[in-house]
Amino acid sequence: MLRAFHSNWTRPFFVRNPEGQYAVEPFELLTTALSALTWRRENGPIRMICDSEARRYYESLGLLFLWDEGVHPLLDAVPADVNAMAFWAAGKLYALSAMPCPCVMVDTDLICWKPLAPLVRGLDAAAIHREDIMPDIYPGPSAFPASRGFDFAAFDWSVQPFNTALAYFGDDAFRRYYTDTAIRFIRSAPEADDVLTYMVFGEQRLLAMCAAKKRVRAAALSDLPALFGGEQGGYFTHVWGFKQQMRDEPALYEDFCRRCAARLRRDFPEAAARIARVPSLAPFFSD
Repeated sequence: MLRAFHSNWTRPFFVRNPEGQYAVEPFELLTTALSALTWRRENGPIRMICDSEARRYYESLGLLFLWDEGVHPLLDAVPADVNAMAFWAAGKLYALSAMPCPCVMVDTDLICWKPLAPLVRGLDAAAIHREDIMPDIYPGPSAFPASRGFDFAAFDWSVQPFNTALAYFGDDAFRRYYTDTAIRFIRSAPEADDVLTYMVFGEQRLLAMCAAKKRVRAAALSDLPALFGGEQGGYFTHVWGFKQQMRDEPALYEDFCRRCAARLRRDFPEAAARIARVPSLAPFFSD
């Protein structure tokens, strides 16, 4: 049995949309449901760690039941001075800092279709895949002038970053070291103005760097060609790279959501009946 968690920190949404009303797109709600329910069937319990706004939103839709270990608004405690524009995924790190090992951090747009335990046996940490060190995404230390007091020289910059759409932590000391280091970096750069490089360094590159520094047993569970070419044995679906394409092409959006709804009805009929009551999702469950 492996315990997992989703996370949702809404502060970045309200920083970008001060007068906005919080909502999650239909395709994201459907993948969230598939992600949670499939995890429960194949692996073990899952919880949602979020803030109060996210909890109210899921409750208003009648979706709290997706997480059998509950929905916990711990992210209200994220410090007010965390730069939510630059560090839009900081909530994941604060959520991970509250989870004892072993645990699995899963994005709401990633579905793990099979038991994960055989892939992580004997590991202290793992992530879905490695990332290439592309300079525009993963630049060198000189690209972080807003950071004050963080010791960039303490790490090996040749290590390929981990993608953390799914990340396993089996060693509690390492989990604490990684989250402490990543959060220290976030707090070192309250004036960061780049919405990509600071976040992926703090979340993804630092995970690989911390693993190398501590010499823990860490591994990638797949790679990009396998994930998108179907050669990873049907273990994972990650929707991230398909989102903008769906937004640009309504027919693709409709087809994807209908396929998710059909899979929910096939695999989880009782849950699907409840999910189909969500007004924004109901059209995709119609025949």
